Amino acid sequence: MSGPATPQALHDMLRKIQEPKGYFFNKDMDMTMPLLESLLVNKQRYGYMACPCRLALGEFEKDRDIVCPCVYREDDVKEFGACFCGLYVSQAWNDDEIPHDIVPERRPPEKLFG
Repeated sequence: MSGPATPQALHDMLRKIQEPKGYFFNKDMDMTMPLLESLLVNKQRYGYMACPCRLALGEFEKDRDIVCPCVYREDDVKEFGACFCGLYVSQAWNDDEIPHDIVPERRPPEKLFG
């Protein structure tokens, strides 16, 4: 497996890429690190980092929309301050300036089961 081998290494690499875009990791590391670990497990299992909070089908083309960061992240963070998993959040969310509402699933039902 190429790329970061540990959740901390993945965190450090992605933080440098995502923070300048306005996406921050959830400050709750007890939640963030297991999600990053799950991304690494999915990378090993499927060959790509499928969203750990959704059921991946194991076929890249069918899962393309849920490869982290998923295509739904931008709208989720814009509307709710967090993505569906709660891995990526806005600075305002991390600073407790906005409510931590449950983010609904945006993925169309027809994509859920292939």
